Amino acid sequence: MLRQLSLVALLVLSACGGAKREAVPVGSGEVTVISSNFDDSDPTDWPGRSPDRYPVHGIDLSRFQTSVDWSAARANGVNFAFIKATEGGDRVDPMFEDHWRGAGRAGVMRGAYHFFYHCRPAAEQARWFIKHVPRTPGALPPVLDMEWTPTSPTCTIRRDGAVIREEARIFLDILERHYGQRPMIYTTVDFFQDTELWRLQGVEFWLRSVADHPHGAYDGNSWSFWQYTSTGLVPGIAGRVDINVFAGSKQAWAGWLAARQM
Repeated sequence: MLRQLSLVALLVLSACGGAKREAVPVGSGEVTVISSNFDDSDPTDWPGRSPDRYPVHGIDLSRFQTSVDWSAARANGVNFAFIKATEGGDRVDPMFEDHWRGAGRAGVMRGAYHFFYHCRPAAEQARWFIKHVPRTPGALPPVLDMEWTPTSPTCTIRRDGAVIREEARIFLDILERHYGQRPMIYTTVDFFQDTELWRLQGVEFWLRSVADHPHGAYDGNSWSFWQYTSTGLVPGIAGRVDINVFAGSKQAWAGWLAARQM
């Protein structure tokens, strides 16, 4: 699967030209990493290590990104995409299927995420996600997006951290049994601190931090992905989009993918 994805990416690049690419060996195949050709409509003056110091960039997106040329996005450095699939126990993102298919055809490593609704049981939400997200060989781990929801029209409760951590554990365990790999958690600085999410064992984090490096914003806690802006500009994507980096080198990225292939 990894070799097939890299060949797709190389074909795209040969047609489009553009960013620097490198094929990184992994097992009997390879992963093609393409340098980012992104911009930001509201850039940050980073006080610590800046995102451009990391070689593997990607995006996350949802129904708000309605026009995506996935081949162009891939050719300009979208190495991975986390795509919103579901919310709560009764909502499906209307762009999920289009984004999922488009990313796959362009050779973008893709994963799906679920936005947690604090007024529904975790098990019910996990079953909803499973109902709508296929078990796709080569997919990235599923992601549980946990944040406070003060502007929600139906659910603004703020439960105790111990309760939230238990709900997260239930959700992650159900998805792990179904998809065969441990899901990650996406969260924000305030939610991470308020609920003490670092107490969860065996969880990888995708962290949002738009003003400082995660090492500073999250008190040195480990992370695998860093969402550093919501005002990114990526060739092939109309309007603004969230941009992320992977925590390690190109070789670490290839190894991380190889360890999580279903």
